[in-house]
Amino acid sequence: NENNLRIRVYGTKGGIAWSQENPNYLHVSPIGKPTYTITRSGAGSGPEAGRVSRIPPGHPEGYLEGFANIYTEVAHAIHAARKGKKADKAVTFPTVDDGVKGLAFIEAAVSSSQKNGKWTKVKP
Repeated sequence: NENNLRIRVYGTKGGIAWSQENPNYLHVSPIGKPTYTITRSGAGSGPEAGRVSRIPPGHPEGYLEGFANIYTEVAHAIHAARKGKKADKAVTFPTVDDGVKGLAFIEAAVSSSQKNGKWTKVKP
């Protein structure tokens, strides 16, 4: 594991466990009761958690940073184009063509589902 930082705390009322590799979940184990999981900013997490979460439950941490990375790559490409140059080969981001291919895949998946999982060719 790259980091695998884990924190476990045990006391007279039970224990809690958290793992850096699955940071959106806190496992709570009250003594004599079933273990349950609280999700980041989800039900049972309390108002304090909501105040320090920038995104709603269900979106992983890094969600916003992922978009920031795309915007940065696009900005590099625009900057190069304004100078009359091509962007570095390392600059990468999804294009309109990628979006069209993604939609074709989704259409094929829906069609396959409607035909009880029959293999469906993805139209280019």
